[in-house]
Amino acid sequence: MVQSVNSKAILTLASVARRPALLVPHLSVPTVSQINYDALKRCAGIEAVIFDKDNTLTAPYGSCVHPDASDGLQRVLDVFGKERVAILSNSAGTVQDDPDFRDALQIEEALGISVIRHKEKKPGGLEEVLQHFAMTDPAKLCMVGDRLLTDIVFGNIHGMLTVHTLPLCKGRDNARDNWTAKILRPAENKVLYGRLFGKALRRRKPGHKYWSGEVDCPLLIRDERIHKRTG
Repeated sequence: MVQSVNSKAILTLASVARRPALLVPHLSVPTVSQINYDALKRCAGIEAVIFDKDNTLTAPYGSCVHPDASDGLQRVLDVFGKERVAILSNSAGTVQDDPDFRDALQIEEALGISVIRHKEKKPGGLEEVLQHFAMTDPAKLCMVGDRLLTDIVFGNIHGMLTVHTLPLCKGRDNARDNWTAKILRPAENKVLYGRLFGKALRRRKPGHKYWSGEVDCPLLIRDERIHKRTG
């Protein structure tokens, strides 16, 4: 599967230019395995978790969970249950790139969680997400993904708790990633984590309706072995 152009993300660039804090996640982690899902549910007010797929749970366009994400996927299912965990991908499950939802079905069978069907790519798709979980308050959702311009902006625009991950695959292992992600992801990350603008931008981290912050409710699991492997 090859992703079509994400017109929604292009249109959102104007909003990001006016409000660059939309790019800033509430939490940054190496992989989904460093998220404390118990705390996410217990003291951050989160009732359901949405994941991006490519380079967040799987290799690009893969259907099997990546080894570095397998522990995190199992723990989020243990804490929330599979009915409260889903994938919102800009490839599988989209009307444009997966019209018969064949890829979505394959991923659901391989990973054991739902792939939300949706018309608009992130940062669109909120209506389908709320319908899927039968929820009305986006602040009770957590969005986890490796792309700032799509995953994190999508979550922040709608008041979700947002978690940014590093891409699971690099170099040759990332050869199948779509060309727009290969170009834009490094630029996005340089803006947020680079020396020129990053420090000032990160100070503008958005607040969250239910999460008081990392001091009172730590959501990051610190594992130096994993940091060395993924950094």
